[in-house]
Amino acid sequence: MQKYIRTTCSAVLFVGVLGAATIPAWSQDKPANNMEIIHEKLKADKKLIVSKYMDLTESEAKNFWPVYDEYQKDLQKIHDRMGNLLKSYAADYRGQSLTDEKAKKLLDEWLTLEQDDAARRKSYVPKVLKVLSAKKSARYLQIENEYRILLNYDLAATVPLVQ
Repeated sequence: MQKYIRTTCSAVLFVGVLGAATIPAWSQDKPANNMEIIHEKLKADKKLIVSKYMDLTESEAKNFWPVYDEYQKDLQKIHDRMGNLLKSYAADYRGQSLTDEKAKKLLDEWLTLEQDDAARRKSYVPKVLKVLSAKKSARYLQIENEYRILLNYDLAATVPLVQ
């Protein structure tokens, strides 16, 4: 599972987190429509992985998938915010115009984003527990956590250090 999640996350990094329309200067731009197609494929692949490893009954699936879809929409908002943050950094990186003031603002925005992401994750635990057993809830949240960790790892490996 981790290998497939890793491959999916690497692609999500460029499509989901950095945005479907534009990508920072350190990678090559692609047409928006192709990126949109890739983004939809990756979302479907993630759902397939979750489906495979969750082994839901029909009754569980009926209650779980709406919560999953809601979570993914909220997760996309976090990814969009991260994409905007990275685009801002990319513009300054490309133009060699990152001042201490801009760096401080980016740090503040990043920390706020991290706090909001943690609060969002915490808010979904009771929602998942409401529709699944504790063990299956833990399994699902573990899968989401693996995606998040691998995505953050790929970001760390891809985004150039501040100069």
